Amino acid sequence: MFLLAAFLIFSVALVGAGYYVWSVPEHEASNMLGARLRELRAHMRGRSKGASELLRREQRGTFAFLGDLVTWVAMLRRLQEIIQQADLKYRAADVVGFSLALGGASFVVLGIAGSSLLLVRLLVAATIGSVPLVYIFRVRSRRLRKFEEQLPDAIDLFTRTMRAGHNIHSGLETVANETNDPVKMEFKKLMEELALGSQVEPALHGLGKRVPLIDLKFFVTSLILQRQTGANMVSVLEGLSALVRERLTMAAKLKAHTAQQRFSAGLLCVLPIVVGLGCYIFNPDYIRPLWTDPTGSKFFTYAIISEIVGILIIRRIANIRV
Repeated sequence: MFLLAAFLIFSVALVGAGYYVWSVPEHEASNMLGARLRELRAHMRGRSKGASELLRREQRGTFAFLGDLVTWVAMLRRLQEIIQQADLKYRAADVVGFSLALGGASFVVLGIAGSSLLLVRLLVAATIGSVPLVYIFRVRSRRLRKFEEQLPDAIDLFTRTMRAGHNIHSGLETVANETNDPVKMEFKKLMEELALGSQVEPALHGLGKRVPLIDLKFFVTSLILQRQTGANMVSVLEGLSALVRERLTMAAKLKAHTAQQRFSAGLLCVLPIVVGLGCYIFNPDYIRPLWTDPTGSKFFTYAIISEIVGILIIRRIANIRV
């Protein structure tokens, strides 16, 4: 009776924590957006009786599967953009095919090895199959982080070039020659596009697409406005450089202040796995009923799901954007 009560209390607490972390912030944002749309719609109806509906309503038609196919192609295109942002030479279709083959082979190998738990086989196969995607995202994240750290110096170099009386083309060429990778590589691509006859604005938009950083988009927007209006953007770029440095400093301080909490969270996530492996190594008969006994298999499945949900909750809480 006590075990059942503890099981129910833990389940309710886990579900409640997951609901609060994922649903409550999204519901609040959705309610705020809905309230603003209702106010705007009421204002427009007060101005005109024939005001159009602001909320789009989409209905699936007979050939909705074609839309799903287009969505899948768009996902592949998005994955290819992420691969290019990571400066890798892979193709999106090859990566997806390799991931599916790796996951399927892992599922078959686990079945041959004698694993009878379907959920465990699926989770292990999905984890192994996602390794190529995880590698691509990690390389992309590391490259973008390095670009962001070098961006303030690149902006300062461009600003000094503009103060010396040079034009935008000369400033961009200076950044392409005097900085380090990955900033140097991306600005060299920009200069190659300009040398091949591309216009400045499309080339700058291409740079912002290859490096999806909000600070770089501010830099690109400043240059485009300067070309269109002829305004002096030196002071704006100096403020942008200081802002980027201040934000990076704040992120570093936040990371340092939360190091103990993040270590505790990682320890809590890894501890059940380490304890389980230790029990299996030193006393296999003690832990073997988890996958040989039907009741033990159910508890083992529940434990795996709880561990995954707990890790996702901790990551969601610890993911602080600056």
